[in-house]
Amino acid sequence: MNRFCFAALAAGLAALPALAHHSFAAEYDSSAAVTLKGTVTKVEWTNPHTYVYIDVKDANGNVVSWGVEGYPPNTLRRTGFTRGLMKEGDVVTINGWKARDAANRIAARDVTFANGNKMFFGPAAQ
Repeated sequence: MNRFCFAALAAGLAALPALAHHSFAAEYDSSAAVTLKGTVTKVEWTNPHTYVYIDVKDANGNVVSWGVEGYPPNTLRRTGFTRGLMKEGDVVTINGWKARDAANRIAARDVTFANGNKMFFGPAAQ
């Protein structure tokens, strides 16, 4: 019995990374492109995806917080997008696609920095 429980637990734990990763089409709407300009409030350089949080002023001047999903850290590093490139307080413009569940989340395609430099932060819509 103990070997069976251990095997079942091991199999369940091995499946967790697969559950954590998701399909673009399941989470985001490729027909709902969006451009956000705001101030970076947090950067999470984590697997399986990097996340950035920005505060954006809406049409009424209210500040709305958005979560932005990007490539994994390793992919970003290979393209020259290093961990310290985007910091809290930076003003950025991010192009991407809205979440299907109407949450304030997007899957990013690219980031334009205040100096005009533009870098990819995520894949094209799928």
